[in-house]
Amino acid sequence: MARIGIIGSEGRMGHALARAIADAGHDLAGGVDQGGNTANLAEASDVLVDFTAPAALEGNLHAAVGAGIPILVGTTGLEERHHAALDSAAFAIPVLQTGNTSLGVTLLAHLVREAAARLGPQWDIEVLELHHRMKVDAPSGTALLLGEAAAEGRGIDLAAHSERGRDGHTGRRAEGAIGFASLRGGTVAGEHSVILAGEQERLTLSHVAEDRAIFARGAIAGAAWLIGRDAGRYTMPQVLGL
Repeated sequence: MARIGIIGSEGRMGHALARAIADAGHDLAGGVDQGGNTANLAEASDVLVDFTAPAALEGNLHAAVGAGIPILVGTTGLEERHHAALDSAAFAIPVLQTGNTSLGVTLLAHLVREAAARLGPQWDIEVLELHHRMKVDAPSGTALLLGEAAAEGRGIDLAAHSERGRDGHTGRRAEGAIGFASLRGGTVAGEHSVILAGEQERLTLSHVAEDRAIFARGAIAGAAWLIGRDAGRYTMPQVLGL
């Protein structure tokens, strides 16, 4: 049984995490929100779970490092400097950062990587995502995670091969490109599809999130798994043993 602290406890995800902690038989060590004392929460916890905002990441990592406990980061919209901060923290503590904590999405990314590795560049790859109207970043963290999986399968750099926001006379699709399309509307928790389109055939790998509880359950499973690990950066596939 683990003592799990929630950073961002009053948001929708924070409430879902609290329920998932209780359902899994763990203890809720407490929660903090903007302006709260994260260092005190860290001292009272065995592991922290952070679903806040990129601007808060460095302070949250500092609190975890100060207490010598692991942290799972599910915050999306991270930039290169945030990943550098995660790398730095991982020299001292176990760190798991992911764009999606769903166990189903974790397995989907594995399947995307395998499919991209076995189908040649003549198979076009498109990542399609649909989220609720309140989501502020695009493509979603999950879409980028799936795009990275496809790029890894192909042995290419995603940044150099991605196509986004097509509009107007764009010219023909570049061979080997990984395309992204983002849709927003309603209260959709999250839908993602990776389309591999070849000559006269098409393969679609998809995941539908019906409730944000799936992300909370996966996050708590990942957080509990981190406890007792050596310092370093970890991934959700490792939690599933992939």
